Amino acid sequence: MLDGTTATIKPREALRINPAKTCQPIGAMYAALGLHGCMPHSHGSQGCCAYHRSHLTRHFKEPVVATSSSFTEGASVFGGLANMTQALNNIFTIYNPEVVAVHTTCLSEVIGDDIPMMIKKATEEGIIPNGKVVIHANTPSFVGSHVTGFANMVTAMVKYLSESTGLTQTQKEANRRLNIIPGFIDPSDMRELKRIAEGMGVGFILFPDTSGVLDLPQDGHYRMFPGGGATVEQIKAAGDSLATLALGHFTSRPAAEELDEKCGVPAALLDLPIGLTNTDRFIHALRNYGGVDVPATLGEERGRLLDAMSDLHQYFHGKRVAVSGDPDHVIALTQFLVDLDMQPAFVITGSMGNHFETRIREILAEQVPDAVVEQNTDLFALHQWIKNKPVDVIIGNTYSKYISRVENIPFVRFGFPTLDRMGHRYFPSVGYMGALRLMEKINDALLDKHERECADEYFELVH
Repeated sequence: MLDGTTATIKPREALRINPAKTCQPIGAMYAALGLHGCMPHSHGSQGCCAYHRSHLTRHFKEPVVATSSSFTEGASVFGGLANMTQALNNIFTIYNPEVVAVHTTCLSEVIGDDIPMMIKKATEEGIIPNGKVVIHANTPSFVGSHVTGFANMVTAMVKYLSESTGLTQTQKEANRRLNIIPGFIDPSDMRELKRIAEGMGVGFILFPDTSGVLDLPQDGHYRMFPGGGATVEQIKAAGDSLATLALGHFTSRPAAEELDEKCGVPAALLDLPIGLTNTDRFIHALRNYGGVDVPATLGEERGRLLDAMSDLHQYFHGKRVAVSGDPDHVIALTQFLVDLDMQPAFVITGSMGNHFETRIREILAEQVPDAVVEQNTDLFALHQWIKNKPVDVIIGNTYSKYISRVENIPFVRFGFPTLDRMGHRYFPSVGYMGALRLMEKINDALLDKHERECADEYFELVH
């Protein structure tokens, strides 16, 4: 039943089967959870909000809160102003968040609801209490993907909140504070980015920040608004920072560019710090802009990674890999696979953007010039390519496991969503330590298959 994919490839223009993406509001909702005391609000039907919450909950294994404008037939015809007004009144009366982050859905976008007007009207009528904040992002599900929605919500944070107080360049250099926009990564990854920056003695504002929100310890108490997340004051202050490190072209660049245009904060655009090369670049940027030295502890972490890469090279060398997922994740992971002397043969994303194909081809130009690289494609196409030219390992989100099972190919879970495992919430993939964990997972998958299938005389105690 799992193998409904044929090896015969036929052109498809109007159909996606198992797209390697989901819809914008999911990304917007996740970004909003990275604001301290924030209630994400879905301006649309209850069903949309319920799906977005459940998808995030299944990935993070943590309850995800959000409210809805609860559209019915009347709102669909006459617009959602009354629903939004009532919703904001209920939210602040019952839940009392610091921030409400509104994102739209297909229905409200098709109607053409004017969200800024609704927020302005609610403010004038006193529905939004003094000191509270409402921001919004337009996130129609029929355009882009969850990656786009995340980027749009982070950009909205800058548009609504970031301010420049007119500090001179000399004052900014004396302050030496950086903004770090981390991209669509797990709480464990955001925590690791902060650990690296703090270890280097760099002053920084990281936003959004879901660490301390979606990775809480169990202490017997439920908190609707946990202690984590970037505060409104921090995002306001981001307008006076020396520079912004935007990690990921698709998820972080738009907000960094908005911050530059609005507040004059220059941006350094980097790939996600996954693997050796990209972590080196991130640490170099922190050192450069922060005016600090790299501590010996980070040098030791890098050395341990290099040692492991040397030890495991015999298992990785020349292995063909199929990679799928979010574009920023896949770009960074592809670079790491090249560092490991592996061969990314098929590299895809379900999201759109020509930068993806351009950047991947730059990375693979010397090592795998004949790799198949495609944006805006799906796992059905990936499965067909694998049937025609098998690979040694598949790396992608949980949906890739069906290909792995049918074709008996080792599978490494990586990226969003990971619905059937839970370690990603606690163990980072970024930084040198994250790279070590990824290597372990890849190596274990390869050796597990070897030991499961090899003849008795090759079933070794020691590898």
